[in-house]
Amino acid sequence: LPPSLKKKTKSSIIIISSLHKKKDPTKWFSERFQTSSIKSILSVMAPSRRDLQLTPLSGDSAAEIGAMEEVRLLDSYDDNDNDDSLSKIEEGSGHSGLRKIQVGVTGMTCAACSNSVEGALMSVNGVFKASVALLQNRADVLFDPNLVKEEDIKEAIEDAGFEAEILAEPVTSGTKTQATLVGQFTIGGMTCAACVNSVEGILRDLPGVKRAVVALATSLGEVEYDPNVISKDDIVTAIEDAGFEGSLVQSNQQDKLLLRVEGVLNELDAQVLEGILTRLNGVRQFRLDRITGELELVFDPEVVSSRSLVDGIEGEGYGKFKLRVMSPYERLTSKDTGEASNMFRRFISSLSLSIPLFFIQVICPHIALFDTVLVWRCGPFMVGDWLKWALVSVIQFVIGKRFYVAAWRALRNGSTNMDVLVALGTSASYFYSVGALLYGAVTGFWSPTYFDASAMLITFVLLGKYLESLAKGKTSDAMKKLVQLTPATAILIEGKGEREIDALLIHPGDSLKVLPGGKIPADGVVVWGSSYVNESMVTGESVPVSKEVDSPVIGGTINMHGVLHIKATKVGSDAVLSQIISLVETAQMSKAPIQKFADYVASIFVPVVITLALFTLVGWSIGGAVGAYPDDWLPQNGTHFVFSLMFSISVVVIACPCALGLATPTAVMVATGVGATNGVLIKGGDALEKAHKVKYVIFDKTGTLTQGKATVTTAKVFSEMDRGEFLTLVASAEASSEHPLAKAIVEYARHFHFFDESAEDGDTSNKVSQNAGWLLDTSDFSALPGKGIQCLVNNKLILVGNRKLMSENSITIPDHVEKFVEELEESAKTGVIVAYSGQLVGVMGVADPLKREAAVVVEGLLRMGVRPIMVTGDNWRTARAVAKEVGIEDVRAEVMPAGKAEVIRSLQKDGSTVAMVGDGINDSPALAAADVGMAIGAGTDVAIEAADYVLMRNNLEDVITAIDLSRKTLTRIRLNYVFAMAYNVVSIPIAAGVFFPVLRVQLPPWAAGACMALSSVSVVCSSLLLRRYKKPRLTTILEITKE
Repeated sequence: LPPSLKKKTKSSIIIISSLHKKKDPTKWFSERFQTSSIKSILSVMAPSRRDLQLTPLSGDSAAEIGAMEEVRLLDSYDDNDNDDSLSKIEEGSGHSGLRKIQVGVTGMTCAACSNSVEGALMSVNGVFKASVALLQNRADVLFDPNLVKEEDIKEAIEDAGFEAEILAEPVTSGTKTQATLVGQFTIGGMTCAACVNSVEGILRDLPGVKRAVVALATSLGEVEYDPNVISKDDIVTAIEDAGFEGSLVQSNQQDKLLLRVEGVLNELDAQVLEGILTRLNGVRQFRLDRITGELELVFDPEVVSSRSLVDGIEGEGYGKFKLRVMSPYERLTSKDTGEASNMFRRFISSLSLSIPLFFIQVICPHIALFDTVLVWRCGPFMVGDWLKWALVSVIQFVIGKRFYVAAWRALRNGSTNMDVLVALGTSASYFYSVGALLYGAVTGFWSPTYFDASAMLITFVLLGKYLESLAKGKTSDAMKKLVQLTPATAILIEGKGEREIDALLIHPGDSLKVLPGGKIPADGVVVWGSSYVNESMVTGESVPVSKEVDSPVIGGTINMHGVLHIKATKVGSDAVLSQIISLVETAQMSKAPIQKFADYVASIFVPVVITLALFTLVGWSIGGAVGAYPDDWLPQNGTHFVFSLMFSISVVVIACPCALGLATPTAVMVATGVGATNGVLIKGGDALEKAHKVKYVIFDKTGTLTQGKATVTTAKVFSEMDRGEFLTLVASAEASSEHPLAKAIVEYARHFHFFDESAEDGDTSNKVSQNAGWLLDTSDFSALPGKGIQCLVNNKLILVGNRKLMSENSITIPDHVEKFVEELEESAKTGVIVAYSGQLVGVMGVADPLKREAAVVVEGLLRMGVRPIMVTGDNWRTARAVAKEVGIEDVRAEVMPAGKAEVIRSLQKDGSTVAMVGDGINDSPALAAADVGMAIGAGTDVAIEAADYVLMRNNLEDVITAIDLSRKTLTRIRLNYVFAMAYNVVSIPIAAGVFFPVLRVQLPPWAAGACMALSSVSVVCSSLLLRRYKKPRLTTILEITKE
């Protein structure tokens, strides 16, 4: 125990087993120790079991310990704490660590079997967690090896009546565990928002899962989990146990590689490949699927790189095996296509059986020859009845099996969805028809059958599902286009030679050759050559950008003319294109707040509809029994019950929760894709929704309204110091600063001394300046936000900044100097005051030109009803001059960086929505405080955590685009909701026969099914109209000039 506890306790103790055997552990402790000591022990031990230290026992304490039973503090925790602590236990060493094994279980045939095995395992003392996968015939068991052995686990399964085998552990030497992983899983079989809610609830309840988000439109789920507690296989098993199809698409684990192998033609080839993999250093695990040719490798990136791994396999195979790295998005694309193809096959199968049924029911009775055959009695029924029964049975239970399976999954998980309604409606029609046939065979009274209703209903629902899958696939077109921007291969320069490699095997530092017309394979910098590059597909900038040596390039952009040699700097998930795709994916996975309404309606929709259907059935039945309507309304040979049943079935099948569930996610998906193609990256549905009601837009001045390319226009000395000496002194002080004004001052001084106009980049000029040896040595440099900088030059203090910095250091500013500074500020320039050794020595005037589109964008925002405000740390005169030039009336000047967030909060007090537009670096606090943060001109730094929107171009026009896109998206979502709600509000009364007494029109069940199927398709198509989005016409009218 810690020394502080040793003083408080009579003796040291060792806790070696379970406290849960004691009814009152604290009381039990207090009988042996002082109460204050107990509180100290529990308070210290609760946060972490790692603080426990074993200490030698004294004789007295040893006697007390001998009277103890086995105690283990972990079991005194609540169950929730228990789950959260599993990872910590596993990280422990020695006796405190848990162990996880896999057990093969033979003999399981159903879910009851898997539950039985799981119960048997959990009943074993020392087993903390057991997960049984029925389809995989496997159990994962997490246990304490100090309390239970492997053989005990095996015996427990065998005692339950099944065969068990401890599976060999995979070789994982050197594995470095990560705190959490984020995995993306495909989830097949979801049909509406109720399914989404069900899957999310199941995933979030899994131990080790930190976060789970499921998107209906993409059939994807994103799960953040602790790999020490739960594996991806456990998550897939949980999805499948819930009744859905699940598989892992990708995770943020960096030591996994998925390859497509060509050349494995037989068993011998597979053995050769496995032998090569076994011999390669760094390979931890591998799995070869000989049917698909997919090879999954887990390797240690510190031992072997992905490219070396591929080269090693191909080299060892002497060219027999050809490997290609598979992108995880290939699986997504193939899955989307496969889902649509599968639904189309089901629809065609159902249609091919429904057409003969339609002919038998409608056409054949009017053709004498066919009618004679159909009415011929064969046993208790006519031939026509036998044929209809056989055809519909295939449609109902073979083709329509998916509806029964999905309905059972939903009901088993305590939820309801569209499949429940379809299964209920078609079953009622089918089984009534079967009952009518059997009743007629027994009594001779033949009631009408409705086999055609069941068949046509399933056919139309499948048609709707097929059209819906096609439409949903279209919503992700923008994402697919982004994925396709990455070239498949790259030309690697090695020494004096070149070779073609897979683009996914590029490493940072690689030298790559890019031919004219080719795509740049990775982010990097140009090391040789010059050309123009088309970056429109990434940044939205239509004008090709000139690239020379040291110019940055973005992967996925197109080299227009010359040959370029580039050095790769960012690859994989760090690349700009990957981050853009990640941002768009995250946005499409997120839920907009407006979707909460749909989720609530979906949760109560099916029970309400079934209740309405029962009321319809009972109402029409009672009405017929009491003579409320004439018998001539009944179908031929029909009864009041049959008449009522048809209305009830129509109510069940016409109601559609799917349209509500798809209204928001499809629109968000299309909008985020459209935004990405226009250089506007939206981080989530929440941000997309908030932006439509923005009332204030706050602009930073430097780098946002201005170009961020400051230039010195004036340098005046107010002392006996030489002008060159003055500039050298100021440049020496500013050389250590990263501020744009500092770089401008250093460049001006260097140009004054060397008359060199070649260097324009601030960073480059700084390096040149420092290497030239003309700058003075400095020390104790300090940057003072909102004021300036200070440092020592020749052991004397130099101050470079504004009036506030001078005032704080008791530097007096003469009247003639103050007047000169005021003149600079009134002309929209920033006055930089310089003091050296306690005396003011000079002033420099720095100008930062406005962006040419700034004024018209401000005018455009005013026309949209948005009030622009400028908040800057600059002085009031300069701020007012800039604001007047761009047309902004509300100005807040001399605001410190932290004060910008306070300005935003003051505007939010009345409930107004505030947007902040900044450069994403110095404005992070304000971006985070704003309701909508927009990082403009981010360029290659697209992963700005504080911002909700990332505007790729350094163009204020995109602020208008972001707000306008949000408004149009929310309008589209509302239209979708209105349509979905209006459809159900109007269609359900018609299906229930409310208007039948007046119009004498009854909606048959098959027609109701067709309406239901097409409703969700129409909502998705409505969202697809957002793909036609064009930037606001205001930008065209005002002819904003792009930089």
